[in-house]
Amino acid sequence: MNKVQMMGFQEALNLTLETISPIDSDQMVDLAEGLGRVVSKNLYSRVNSPSIDASMKDGYAVQSDDIDSATPQNHVHLTVIGTAAAGSPTQKVLAPGSAVRILTGAKIPDGADAVLAEEFTSWEGDMVTVFNNAEPGRNILPRGSDVETGELIAPRGSCLTPGMMGILVAAGYGRLPVYSRPRIAILATGDELVAPGQPLPEGKLYASNLEMLKAWCRKYNMPTAFWILGDKPEIITEKMAEAIATHDAVITSGGAWTSDKDFVAHTLDTLGWKKHFHSIRIGPGKPVGFGILNQTPVFILPGGPPSNLTAFLQIALPGLLKLGGHGNPSLPRMMVTLTDALKGRHIDWTEFVYGSIEIKDGNTLFTPLKLTSRLKSMASAQGVIAIPEGVKYLGAGSVIPAQIFL
Repeated sequence: MNKVQMMGFQEALNLTLETISPIDSDQMVDLAEGLGRVVSKNLYSRVNSPSIDASMKDGYAVQSDDIDSATPQNHVHLTVIGTAAAGSPTQKVLAPGSAVRILTGAKIPDGADAVLAEEFTSWEGDMVTVFNNAEPGRNILPRGSDVETGELIAPRGSCLTPGMMGILVAAGYGRLPVYSRPRIAILATGDELVAPGQPLPEGKLYASNLEMLKAWCRKYNMPTAFWILGDKPEIITEKMAEAIATHDAVITSGGAWTSDKDFVAHTLDTLGWKKHFHSIRIGPGKPVGFGILNQTPVFILPGGPPSNLTAFLQIALPGLLKLGGHGNPSLPRMMVTLTDALKGRHIDWTEFVYGSIEIKDGNTLFTPLKLTSRLKSMASAQGVIAIPEGVKYLGAGSVIPAQIFL
């Protein structure tokens, strides 16, 4: 495929995301199983939280008018008529000149409109001496101020974080509807590949790309199965058909291009896949491919480590996240300041550059990594930036978006 026929990166990504729909199934899980899962329905609060107007301090529930004139020099005296604690409200109603001893989380008594923190008081017998004022609403957490009945808490497609789990409990949930996790099959091809932990014959290499891809899938809660296959078309065809029949998506690693032993694309053509693209204008990762076989997304990744990782992160991973229901199917992003100038190699290509990230003097700095050792540089990368199509040069000090590896 020549340069004119190749898609640009953004067109290829858009086509991938437009083609893939979330798995048409979901399930209910207990809260303990929800972390990292993706919400399959809009979740609205079932309750008000707090369910009462609650005290935010230990102190005294008062009528603010009673202590309006209180200062360290001008003390006001109130009669204490009861005590309120979280879960143990008082039934007493405040009248002018009275107060209720109140603890954090307790229901505000009827008749009170403020809570004065106890450090501004002294208490003896049934009298409290006040030497500061408190305006209406002071130290009161209103009913429903954390979450309100009917409020949208987690939109469909949200990923459940620890903070989100906490607010969903407050909103009345004990079980959660989530998308089913995509089952991913990874087929690593190459006569030279050896499984991790096995003896390494001369001239062979360990299937490091395979382990990296598996780790990324697990990071996003996607269970994986994998095969290491020799460069034999009949074996690749057999395992491809098996993977398609038993998984929600298939990734191939290696054998992606047009050499004598690159059989993946030919195998997919033989099996009748609908190819959307095979080769796009990105560097590294040009030979990445995507298509559909028997309604199953298939991603072709090149074998070179930088190309493999880039093709996965920029095309395959967004597609897999979309398949899993993620509302924002991409790596997290943040703005960074480029420490070194970068030159793109092709004005009409998108080039991805890996780097380290450092917070210094209030700035988030991105330092490009030199690919002197492909695996070492990739292992130390904390993020990646793009030199997009149409841009030939990014100067030092440029503030640009970066995808972050969390």
